Amino acid sequence: MVATAGTMAGTPVTDRAPSLAAVYPALVFEETDPALLDGLDLVFCALPHGVSQDLLPALSDTVGTVVDLAADFRLKDPAQYAAWYGEEHRAPAFLDRFVYGLPELHQPALAEARLIAAAGCYPTAAALALAPLVKAGVIEPSGIVVDAASGVSGAGSSLEERLMFASADENFSAYGLLTHRHTPEIEQAVGGSVLFTPHLVPMVRGLLATCYARPAAGSAPTSASVLEVLHEAYRHDPFVVVSADAPGTKAASGSNCALMSARVDERTGWVLALCALDNLIKGAAGQAVQCANLALGLAETTGLPLAGLYP
Repeated sequence: MVATAGTMAGTPVTDRAPSLAAVYPALVFEETDPALLDGLDLVFCALPHGVSQDLLPALSDTVGTVVDLAADFRLKDPAQYAAWYGEEHRAPAFLDRFVYGLPELHQPALAEARLIAAAGCYPTAAALALAPLVKAGVIEPSGIVVDAASGVSGAGSSLEERLMFASADENFSAYGLLTHRHTPEIEQAVGGSVLFTPHLVPMVRGLLATCYARPAAGSAPTSASVLEVLHEAYRHDPFVVVSADAPGTKAASGSNCALMSARVDERTGWVLALCALDNLIKGAAGQAVQCANLALGLAETTGLPLAGLYP
């Protein structure tokens, strides 16, 4: 096993993650050198956007399986990177070689995949809630609204003023209005056009997506029928819990589970779908492990928590 880093190279892993002291007491971060990874069965890559494009093509022939947590290989259309990330993609030939890492929606493709682009946290919640309803012809794929909120850990550990305690505490704020980079990923995963508005919540972890859509022409969904669509879609997925109860982030905290519900408002005609998850587990590291399990032929639940931390 090897752990690499940039600015923290040479320091113990426990300096950055003291919670790992009992598991990896002597592990030290190494410089990020592709030669150190040569021949490994599995590599997880968690780098800032743009860095994976330069590193992973070289690893594709030297390691068994790569799971990338960045957005570098999630979008299939290279033009989307210029439009939403402000720069041309530097390895467009590799985009089609990566499998999109949202297991519940792409499980067959993930089996024995060698290059995996793990889905983002907001797209995971939105796609799990909406994709089965689009696929079943229950909702219109255009004009979908996704209103989502995440804890401050979703923005990483950078020293931004808006993420500091004095700014984030007791403050609920929207950001990335009309321009958030997860928008095209949500549209690609859901299969429609989406107006996405993210919010920052004064808590460490957790994500709740509230999604609104119009019924498809000719359909007459009810609360019971949309719940049944979700139940049927995820009947065999261990990490999705569909319930008539409205989901909350506390119940998902610490687990790799997505908690979901849905309603139809007979008064306005809108279909409402909700998904709560832990943005650091099902929205990031846990999802990466879930993808790796499928690619390596392991049980999907290997090493992943089904029970959350409550209260």
